[in-house]
Amino acid sequence: MHLIKGIHHVALKPTIAEFADTVRFYTEVLGLPVKRSWGDPAHPCMMISTGDNSCVEILPQAEGDPMPVEGKFAHLALATDDASACVEAVRAAGYKITDEPKEIVLAGNPVCIAFCRGGAGEIIEFFCEK
Repeated sequence: MHLIKGIHHVALKPTIAEFADTVRFYTEVLGLPVKRSWGDPAHPCMMISTGDNSCVEILPQAEGDPMPVEGKFAHLALATDDASACVEAVRAAGYKITDEPKEIVLAGNPVCIAFCRGGAGEIIEFFCEK
């Protein structure tokens, strides 16, 4: 049995100055639909569908944002049916868990998420839609 079903989303973290152009590129230039949005109406976080249940997530980066970003990609999210099992496997292999599994409501949809660091220090999210 595979724990991972595919890439759920890749998160981009544009600055507020880059936000409108980033959204325009994916929605108008590439013609991709917004799957869900939440947060600040002026600069909402959003998931833009790329088909096959995968998305580009846009997370506007406000000045002083505490989330560390190296480049514009914030993290890689892997779709799973069991975020806890993924965390257990990662922990058993000796990798760092940065956020334990937690259930949240994202744009009205219940999800379970967890985060770890990969072998190159990259941030990986395990994303389970309920």
